[in-house]
Amino acid sequence: MDTKLLLEFIIFSMLNVIIQTAKGIITIKGGKFAAASANAVAYGLYTYIIVLTMCDLPMVLKALITALVNFVGVYLVKWAEEKTEKTKLWKIEISVLAENAEKIKSALDAFGVSRDDGKKVGKWVKFDTYCYTKKESAFVREIAERYKAKYFASASESL
Repeated sequence: MDTKLLLEFIIFSMLNVIIQTAKGIITIKGGKFAAASANAVAYGLYTYIIVLTMCDLPMVLKALITALVNFVGVYLVKWAEEKTEKTKLWKIEISVLAENAEKIKSALDAFGVSRDDGKKVGKWVKFDTYCYTKKESAFVREIAERYKAKYFASASESL
């Protein structure tokens, strides 16, 4: 078996997976120029990958390499995306029947979620909570659902 060809297949397959995965993210989150550039690079390399797939390596080996580099490449890109993602402040407004307001207030305090004191509106009490982590946001949602509260979430954005 040709080791140079095998190495070339592995390297270019990995590059292809990383670029294709990044292209998807950039197309969704990026601007027009970034999305167009990512597409151009991704499909340019993909053309080479199509030709490279016809090389003289055993089909089973090519399939195994493709599966492995897809798993590793996508995992790496998603990991990098998480690490570079800016932390957002989530404001979650909770509207709960007044009879459950103290229970929600106690639960939020016990978990350390920042909140206002609550505003009574008819038979409802509305709390504004401020979550700095996904864990806090998930907790607030769980508490709201437990006490059959209505809730609305919004994230901080750069202007």
